[in-house]
Amino acid sequence: MSTQATQQKIARPFLKWAGGKNRLIQQYIPYFPPEFTTYYEPFLGGGALFFHLLPKTSILTDINAELVNAFREVRDEVEPLIAFLHKHQMNHSKEYYYCMRLMHISTPLERAARFIYLNKTCFNGLYRENSKGEFNVPIGKYKNPKICNAALLRSVSAALQSAQIDVRPFEAVLESAWTCQDFVFFDPPYHPLSPTSNFTAYSRNSFNEADQIRLRDVFVELARRGVKVMLSNSDCLFIRNIYGDFKIHEISASRMINSNAKKRGKISELLITSY
Repeated sequence: MSTQATQQKIARPFLKWAGGKNRLIQQYIPYFPPEFTTYYEPFLGGGALFFHLLPKTSILTDINAELVNAFREVRDEVEPLIAFLHKHQMNHSKEYYYCMRLMHISTPLERAARFIYLNKTCFNGLYRENSKGEFNVPIGKYKNPKICNAALLRSVSAALQSAQIDVRPFEAVLESAWTCQDFVFFDPPYHPLSPTSNFTAYSRNSFNEADQIRLRDVFVELARRGVKVMLSNSDCLFIRNIYGDFKIHEISASRMINSNAKKRGKISELLITSY
């Protein structure tokens, strides 16, 4: 096996990401299409499904420009990126974290290193922006966070070499996914189970009920074309109703992010397929 193939085999998400699917993939496997040519992930996040499937052809997109930039720099400039992350590792402290959080950096490489550093050291790996589009998550309580995992970043870089990675809204998938050889996985911000459980502030652009309907309409159009479509979301009446014409599967997930520890634990989520 070639060095690149070996690296690809051990690739996994390199970012902490709220709602990441790493722990759910084993439950998803029975519902993956048996074959497809091009893989699309319009809500990239941590990219757990991409790293599990390792498709030969993929289009990975997200509206979060900092996230997309980080994926691109890992793909294209992994060794210089590792060098910057080593510097962050050496300098990490509470004061350094808040200094980096306030800093505005223009070069893509340094922006990517800052993004990964903040992701590894902020509270629970959350990504949240204020109304100005500024990252505003407080520092996490980690004794010795692993900011630079060089071996993992090299494996991710190898896995991403053939991937197209762009800043695009989810509707843009309609421009290129047209046939039964296309597989689209949507992992949007989940519809809240209650008014107090609303965590759609992934960025300054919230994801509300109208957005869920727009996403459903894109799902319907892709299914009409014969595209294989899979979508994850919360298990609630609203989501069950708007996807009532498709196959709905229940998935057992763990709720890890809650200020009240008693409210963490197992919860049902939905996996919806068009095929």
